[in-house]
Amino acid sequence: MRFFLVIITVAGTFFVGQGPAAGNPASAGLGFDLDAATIPELQARMDRGRLSSVRLTIAYLRRIAAVDDEVNSVIALNPRALAEAAASDQRRRAGRTLGQLDGIPVLLKDNVDTVINKTTAGSRALRSRPAADAHLVGRLYRGGAVILGKVNLSEWANFRSFRSTSGWSGVGGQTNNPYVLDRNPCGSSSGSGAAVAATLAQVAIGTETDGSIVCPSGANGIVGHKPTLGLVSRTGVVPISADQDTAGPMTRHVVDSAITLSVLQGRDPADPATRAIPADQPRDYARLLRPDALRGKRIGVWRLAGADADVDRVVDDAVRAIRAAGATTVDVELPFQDEIGQNEFPALIVEFKRDLHAYLANRPGGPDTLDELIEFNRNDPIELSKFGQEIFEEAAKAPDPSDPTYRRQRETATTLARRSIDETLAAFRLDAIVAPTNSPAWKTDYANGDAFVLGSSSPAAVSGYPNVSVPAGFAGPLPIGVSFFAGRWSDATVLAFAAAFERVNPARRAPEFLPTIG
Repeated sequence: MRFFLVIITVAGTFFVGQGPAAGNPASAGLGFDLDAATIPELQARMDRGRLSSVRLTIAYLRRIAAVDDEVNSVIALNPRALAEAAASDQRRRAGRTLGQLDGIPVLLKDNVDTVINKTTAGSRALRSRPAADAHLVGRLYRGGAVILGKVNLSEWANFRSFRSTSGWSGVGGQTNNPYVLDRNPCGSSSGSGAAVAATLAQVAIGTETDGSIVCPSGANGIVGHKPTLGLVSRTGVVPISADQDTAGPMTRHVVDSAITLSVLQGRDPADPATRAIPADQPRDYARLLRPDALRGKRIGVWRLAGADADVDRVVDDAVRAIRAAGATTVDVELPFQDEIGQNEFPALIVEFKRDLHAYLANRPGGPDTLDELIEFNRNDPIELSKFGQEIFEEAAKAPDPSDPTYRRQRETATTLARRSIDETLAAFRLDAIVAPTNSPAWKTDYANGDAFVLGSSSPAAVSGYPNVSVPAGFAGPLPIGVSFFAGRWSDATVLAFAAAFERVNPARRAPEFLPTIG
């Protein structure tokens, strides 16, 4: 049995969290349901003196100690977490809070650089501390967030093997879906999704190249926002591809994702993609979440029908809810999907080698090249125990980014992905498109790897457009989400639609940690 032990001194107070907690860990002795609480509600309690950041942080640490043995999502705790919470409380007493995220506990996917904890991307070859915090971590601290620690991920963000198993890494082992523990949490941000669903933090940061925020959000019954490419800096995040990678918030409530995105976004001189952020991009997305946001809008419905009966039913229910909120829905099919898929992966292979080498060059105390990582894995007793490294081996032989075939593949994939959304929006005079995020989670299976049935992430991921998944329904105890996506820089729009949908269709319920089903 795995235990967390945290001993931190804050103003003379010792906190020791170890083993299962008594009572109802979802409320953690706070007098309210922590799972259901939003950031604005927590802030109101702290403003009235009915809650402190230290008490909130202790509640989450106790929750981690109580239930994460079953989920196996948190792989490192920040030894300064309670000190950061105490500093937030001191700011509040002095009337100098830093914003809506001040004092709120946040977990980070372990491909986001921090100097206080190691950053591994799940790999035993990368067990060292980076030289600096990622740019987004600095923004979280400037917003007053409390960093609780790091969560597991699919090793190398699921970009090592064609037969990989989501949620497994050599560092963290297997993360489980908290709804049904033998089911998979999906996607490389699996630890982030499972931790938020299990109420181990108010917010987790995930990253996505294609599906790795929205898929674990759908499969774990939470909200996940993949921002427009360039809205959030990638500096200090272990890469797959600078042409598609982005970090984003994962939460139990849309308003919490909106608040977190407001803190995360911003220009970074070291990330050229952030230079394109429009001058009129909103600074506070939460203020734009209107209950009637869907009223009078036209929403395209990309059903992906026929692959899964439960998904079809949940999409039908979602369409009725969207119409009840005052929107008109139009069934659509997005063009070019086969051509996008045929060109995306070969382009990513080239970009992974390029961008990983650039990252490793600035990472002290670890391997310098993809070839060194491949050799390390061959000689390690754990790394290749569940699946291989065929993607690594392909990437090691990839051509230079100046290769004309690669350049044509990237141009084709990105252009067609953008056209698939832009032209559909224009042809049907749509404000956004909604689609199923995921099919029900499959049993974790090391022999056969992941068993994806359907997903709608690629058009937004490859185009660099925003995408937000929100809980929509269930297949038995397993969550199913729907995703809202639209054009470039329309993050405020898709968040507002997701919040309005969440209001008329409050589908999320807390997990029960069932061992298995069926």
